Amino acid sequence: MLQTVPQSTSVYGPLLAEYEQKLKPPTAVDLARKVGLDPDPWQEEVLASKADKMLLNCSRQAGKSTIVSLLGAHTAIYDPGALVLMLSPSLRQSQEIFRKSLAVYRELGRPVARTRESALQLELETGSRIVSLPGKENTIRGFSGVRLLIVDEAARVHDELVKAVRPMLAVSGGRMVALSTPFGKRGWFYETWSNGEGWEQYKIPATQCPRISAEFLAEERQALGDKWFAQEYMCSFEEVDGSLFSIEQIEAMTEPWQPPPPLGLQ
Repeated sequence: MLQTVPQSTSVYGPLLAEYEQKLKPPTAVDLARKVGLDPDPWQEEVLASKADKMLLNCSRQAGKSTIVSLLGAHTAIYDPGALVLMLSPSLRQSQEIFRKSLAVYRELGRPVARTRESALQLELETGSRIVSLPGKENTIRGFSGVRLLIVDEAARVHDELVKAVRPMLAVSGGRMVALSTPFGKRGWFYETWSNGEGWEQYKIPATQCPRISAEFLAEERQALGDKWFAQEYMCSFEEVDGSLFSIEQIEAMTEPWQPPPPLGLQ
């Protein structure tokens, strides 16, 4: 009677295990550690999340762009044919977050061969791409099948742009991650954060970032004043500087417009 040799004792067992390990992609959290990052607990949650839509309302220097750029690199490397689109209010800002994704790809030793690499775009032989673009509607139309849409400095991105990019996710079932510090009580980021429906939300004030000292924050509060400090470091949506009235006051004073009555009927 033939006996099956257990894989663990078979000469092929170690080879098969090694092959399976190579085929199995690392998680985004594993990838972070592989490139020398030690994610904060909230960053691990973002990397491990399967949510289709995420809002990251974070303090300055909390590490939001670093962790989202790593998510972009992970998607492009381990999801063949994926299109990762990175948008920011300006081309310079888009390039910055793209550079961080590119640095992850290089640090890993370029695990998938590239067919194109530039200051704005990375294309892999698997068909995956990472593309960085400025936040202008005429530059983004034409893209489709987006697997991951990253909107950096989202509070400063115009509402019209967001309306233009969201249909890109309709057919692909892609994900959207918007990250920002607040910028007044206005715009789609503020409205979406306030509503919250359908979005996984993360609020990370500077007091939750171990790399920012209490002494530094005390100096910043003194230098910036309470309102600006609250917006930049405590994730608080504050009134826009220079506004005579608050948003709530304007809404309370404003009634729906009604046309004047016809002449002779007054």
